[in-house]
Amino acid sequence: MTKTKSIIYCGLFTALIAVGAFIKIPVPVVPFTLQYLFTMLAGLLLGARLGSLSVFAYMVLGLAGLPIFTEGGGLWYVLKPSFGYIIGFVVGTFVTGWIAEHMKKKTILRYLFANLAGLMVVYAFGMIYYYIICNYVINTPIGVWPLFLYCFLLAVPGDIALSILGAVIAKRVRPVIGLHVLYPAKTTAKL
Repeated sequence: MTKTKSIIYCGLFTALIAVGAFIKIPVPVVPFTLQYLFTMLAGLLLGARLGSLSVFAYMVLGLAGLPIFTEGGGLWYVLKPSFGYIIGFVVGTFVTGWIAEHMKKKTILRYLFANLAGLMVVYAFGMIYYYIICNYVINTPIGVWPLFLYCFLLAVPGDIALSILGAVIAKRVRPVIGLHVLYPAKTTAKL
């Protein structure tokens, strides 16, 4: 694949992630956005390196001041407890992409496994960062149980649904748009 195509695909997913931050699905207690869906698709479709690069570009643009995070942008965002999830998106996308690159058969269940592995990484980074920022930086203490309840139990069902949706989309989209050229050595198995 050419450098130009790589830049275009990375830019496309960076833009989709930014748009996804503002597409909110209102559900009781914990509304969620489509950021996670697009970060996961970046990993599944672009692979570990390009996928995580597109998410990293999103993070850098937001920290540089573009209002593309769910509550704006700017360097101050690192003090928001939820910023750990954005860091988790970068690492989770890499994990999802790495697993997708190394799958012999590209099935919906295997894509779902890659998504769920990446999701666990996102939550690990997000919850640890949330706990540290709240308890040691901004002096708004939170206990382990409330953290687990609000930052995992109430939020994860929606993200699992997005993981399933992402696996179905990846399975159907990859062959159509020819993204197999992104990591051909790993995609020789029949789709």
